[in-house]
Amino acid sequence: MKLLEKITLGTEILQNAIAMAPMTRSRANSEGVVSDLTALYYAQRAGAGLLITEAINISEQALGSPLTPGLYSQDQIDAWKKVTKSVHDKGGVIYAQLWHTGRVGHSADKKGNLPVAPSAIGIKGQQHFTSQGMKDYETPQELTTTEIRQIVKDYGKAARNAIEAGFDGIELHAAFGYLPNQFLSESANLRTDEYGGSIENRNRFVLEVMQELVDVTGRDKVGIKLSPTVYYNNIENSDPVAQFNPLIEALNELPLAYIHLMNGLFPLDNYPHYPKNALETFGSISKHMVIANGGFNKDSGEGELGKGIAKIISYGSLFLANPDLPERFKLNAELNVPDGATMYGGGEKGYTDYPFLKD
Repeated sequence: MKLLEKITLGTEILQNAIAMAPMTRSRANSEGVVSDLTALYYAQRAGAGLLITEAINISEQALGSPLTPGLYSQDQIDAWKKVTKSVHDKGGVIYAQLWHTGRVGHSADKKGNLPVAPSAIGIKGQQHFTSQGMKDYETPQELTTTEIRQIVKDYGKAARNAIEAGFDGIELHAAFGYLPNQFLSESANLRTDEYGGSIENRNRFVLEVMQELVDVTGRDKVGIKLSPTVYYNNIENSDPVAQFNPLIEALNELPLAYIHLMNGLFPLDNYPHYPKNALETFGSISKHMVIANGGFNKDSGEGELGKGIAKIISYGSLFLANPDLPERFKLNAELNVPDGATMYGGGEKGYTDYPFLKD
């Protein structure tokens, strides 16, 4: 089974071709500090070839949802040190996913400050979960070029903090409508300066951040997650191929560990111009290792590896509910069912209490 074969990622030899996808769990405290329970959570899943953490806020400004973790204070760094040690003690490899939510947030959880974005365009037709309940999205504050350059530096600082915390590498969250994805989107980025107005300019922010991350970490330690055909959070492009092909070609010139591609998670009936298979369309032009994400099970994941474009498959909710997922795949064992009610927030229930096969 290709899923269970060892594979080299950058400088690491992974024990299998199964990754745990980043999943928001909202179990940090109000200061963005994770607990010993988080260390246990990741250690339980260290049988993955690669663990990618839940998205981690790079700064106070970056925060979008309550009780999500950060990587910008010493207390946060020290807490993550316990997590990486717990994973390394089990022989695992763990990357930190770096997050700036941009307009996907609310002032209720940002000390009264409005979210920021490439342009002053709020998300319509959706609501945001806040510490005060569900709220309509606000119109974000448009970033100045000086502020944009500071955010690039904030990513670099978070990368240095991740290294200090013991992570093996980092992944830029440039998918699912968060800040980097907002810069890539015609519907969210109406700028007319060097960060908008053309495909090259809309790609500029992501490429500057990636260069900053590589400069900090060195070769083969940085990945990026992209979702070219996911329109959630009001992210749209008139021609995703024209937008993302030049981006991936530019990323080919950087010494990255991988590109993590999300397949379309939502129906594309209203987007007939979108590629039906993001992995084949965009993964085929990447010179870097491709990690495939998006609703895979054992058989479909194995089948995807057999096509030859993706070399690793990442699993989200299946790994959430099955801490020993690779072992279950190996034995063709029954899988635990994820409990949607306990995915976000709370304590050990739905977090560290899912049974192992040997329980």
